[in-house]
Amino acid sequence: MRDPGEEDGGVLVGGDAYGGVKLAPTRPRRPVRSAKARRRNVLVAGFLSTGVLVATGVVWATPRQIGTVDAGVTVPAARGAENILLVGVDKRDDLTRQQQNRLKLGREAGQRTDTMMVIHLSEDHKRVTVVSLPRDTWTTIPGKGEHKINSAYQFGGPKLTKEAVEATTGLQINRYIEVNILGFIDVVDSLGGVTVCTPAPINDPKTGLNLPAGTHQLQGVQALGYARTRATARSDLDRIDRQQQVISALLNRALSADTLANPAKLASFVNSTLSTVKVDPDDGLLGLATQMRDVSLDDVRFAEVPLSNVDFKAPTGESAVLWDKPAARDMFARINADQDLSKPAVSPSPTPSVKPSAIPPGSITVKVKNGTLITGLGARTKDGLVAYGFKVPGEPGNTTKKDYKKTVIHYGAGQEDEAKVVAAAIPGAELDKADVKGIEVIVGSDQPKIAKSKSTSMPSAKPGVTPTTKTAMQNICKKQ
Repeated sequence: MRDPGEEDGGVLVGGDAYGGVKLAPTRPRRPVRSAKARRRNVLVAGFLSTGVLVATGVVWATPRQIGTVDAGVTVPAARGAENILLVGVDKRDDLTRQQQNRLKLGREAGQRTDTMMVIHLSEDHKRVTVVSLPRDTWTTIPGKGEHKINSAYQFGGPKLTKEAVEATTGLQINRYIEVNILGFIDVVDSLGGVTVCTPAPINDPKTGLNLPAGTHQLQGVQALGYARTRATARSDLDRIDRQQQVISALLNRALSADTLANPAKLASFVNSTLSTVKVDPDDGLLGLATQMRDVSLDDVRFAEVPLSNVDFKAPTGESAVLWDKPAARDMFARINADQDLSKPAVSPSPTPSVKPSAIPPGSITVKVKNGTLITGLGARTKDGLVAYGFKVPGEPGNTTKKDYKKTVIHYGAGQEDEAKVVAAAIPGAELDKADVKGIEVIVGSDQPKIAKSKSTSMPSAKPGVTPTTKTAMQNICKKQ
């Protein structure tokens, strides 16, 4: 969804690398077999590099050489599921005019985020789920109102970007990686280029890219143009597909015998990656790298956010996209529950209920508090409870603590039966006897969906839709 006259930004897979662009030709490859153990150890380097997870792998090798940036993340436990926010920053200020012209970047100063990915590591660190967030997503930026999600970086840098993603997805971000455009070019060139395939021809004067349909071997500058062009039918959505394809190709090339068994190429790859990324100042990345040594390309799965409107006209006149909120909420709730998106959803445990004739909702008064940083979540929950039939007087309040993941229903002494009726209206909410008067709903980042039925029994659950996903191995183009 491109606005008229909008200057297209670069794909952001690279870091604070502001040196010269390398355009060295590819050297002939010679096939060498590599040990399985070495492939596993360098997988993390292939990961958090170039767009997804190579920061971790590089930290494993030389942890003190990577730049840091404070995004205010919630540091994860020593072991467990984690969410990483990868942000690609289009920084042009330090480019010469010749570089800007050659890369077709335009001359606009400042920084923008054109690539955002949430990377979920499973609790056992054996599965990786990568969700691309469309940069044109129309959402609420905390403290700034409604805007495209990529404007959060301009408004408040890494911290506000992290908060905006948390508010939109309901996930808690544990690590932050920031990359920049020149580093992407250098990393691709250090690996000798990447193989990509396009089902339709691409001719984009803005990026200088002209490719016929088919399979192509691209060097750094061409790969950048391929990843950032929007000159195809689905615009930014097609670009997300291409970025995921390029990332998979880079992972495959980084793990090839040609790279692992070639000291010069491996050193070039690691050194170029070191200069491309900034991460949150947390020493835990070193331990994370060693824990992920057994991850393979088949364990990396890409997913896209379900959309309801790909041609939304915002009040500001901008073209944007709207998420399919129920489907997106379900997908991120499954990620938060550490479920494999390629498998059918796991049904939650039945919520306690009472007989329909026992206590009518109209006789129950409920107080609502927002336990998150998600603006308007308390009000939406109140509206749902009122529609169900409960009494919810006054405006929803806010809790002091803002990191509630699960919605909790507090109830006082003698209120258990009434609390069960409320729980039947909020599938998945937890019941908790507490020192409160009446019943209090603390809304968590799981963003509960209030049942529409006014029956006091829990409505029968419908099977969830399994999101369409693709592994990194499936994304790799085969040479023709």
